[in-house]
Amino acid sequence: MNILKEFQLEDKCSYLEGKHQTTHYKAIEECSVSFCQELIERGYRRFGKIFFRPECSACSECQSIKIDVQNFRFSASARRVLRKASSIKSYIRKPTLSKEHLELFDKYHLFMQEKKGWESTPKSPQTYYSSFVDAHYDFGYEVLYYSDEKLIGVDLIDILEDGISSIYFYYDPDYSSYSLGRLSLYNQILFAQRWHKRWIYLGYYVQDCPSLSYKSSYTPYLTLNGRPNLDEEAIWF
Repeated sequence: MNILKEFQLEDKCSYLEGKHQTTHYKAIEECSVSFCQELIERGYRRFGKIFFRPECSACSECQSIKIDVQNFRFSASARRVLRKASSIKSYIRKPTLSKEHLELFDKYHLFMQEKKGWESTPKSPQTYYSSFVDAHYDFGYEVLYYSDEKLIGVDLIDILEDGISSIYFYYDPDYSSYSLGRLSLYNQILFAQRWHKRWIYLGYYVQDCPSLSYKSSYTPYLTLNGRPNLDEEAIWF
């Protein structure tokens, strides 16, 4: 493991209008699964070689959240989603880059631009590779979803020592009737139960951000107390 660079940047908040955020970044080469685990437990997220977390002195709206897999119970609604999607096939493998990936990624973000006002610019092969393929080492994977022979969803995850870190999911909006976002998370929970993992690390919950507030509906869950350093205990409650 080699920390290439460590720095902070100030920018407009990614989640709440009218706010600014301070983000701490670590660029890490040859990261081990154990070190990735330590960082994720302390509120970091990973895109490629870059680990990051918000560290805003005047705001604590971003709460790191994780689902308690052992005590999660599938509701009747969740079971309906799984039944409806029984014809959809999923495959897990190391992350890759293809024309299909890029076209699906851009289609999803154009849809979200219209639906939720997200910023959308075409993803180049280089930027996609650096964010979702590079530095997966022995813990990064993608779960591909297919309807017949058509790629309709890509779920990027890290499989850690005690759980699964959910990195990013995108899908074909033409298949929205299958509730693919919920399906991907339910499958993560099923994977974790099968592999005897304890947690799904879901990133950040922000109560007033519609794109993130849904996470509190997956119960039971814990949130991280503050932003502990690597030499401090990570306390979840």
